[in-house]
Amino acid sequence: MKGITTIDYSNADVKGSKIAIVLTRWNSFVVDNLLSGALEHLSANGIAESDIAIVYCPGAFEIPLVCKKIARNGEVDAIIALGAVIRGGTPHFEYVAGECTRGLTQVGLEFDLPIAFGVLTVDNEQQALERSGHGEGSENKGEESAAVVLEMIALLRGL
Repeated sequence: MKGITTIDYSNADVKGSKIAIVLTRWNSFVVDNLLSGALEHLSANGIAESDIAIVYCPGAFEIPLVCKKIARNGEVDAIIALGAVIRGGTPHFEYVAGECTRGLTQVGLEFDLPIAFGVLTVDNEQQALERSGHGEGSENKGEESAAVVLEMIALLRGL
């Protein structure tokens, strides 16, 4: 991992924001690192552990429904969706990845809620590992997703 980037969100005062992280149990060898990256970024930018809810669901197909339930409760300022859909030899990949994407977009628009799409959609395990912070110089899409929700909270509060 390159290191945690600290971004100055102080003008919008995102401290105290309530964040839900919805992640999959499927492909946990990748998703666990995405979660670590997200948590580290949130912490480095002033979000208290007590203001973060972590919710596990079976797989990427189920993420939108869980996010919709969380959004409907109205208790969070943003959601980070984390998972990994790895292409196989059947069309299953396209259906799962596409419906997860569509569902998250729909929930965000319906509830005016920032939802970061940290669901990896990759061709193979190596790509998943590279995008989840495994190995020197690799990126962590979990960290990037946390940065997205903080920026979106600040942006939406400023509009």
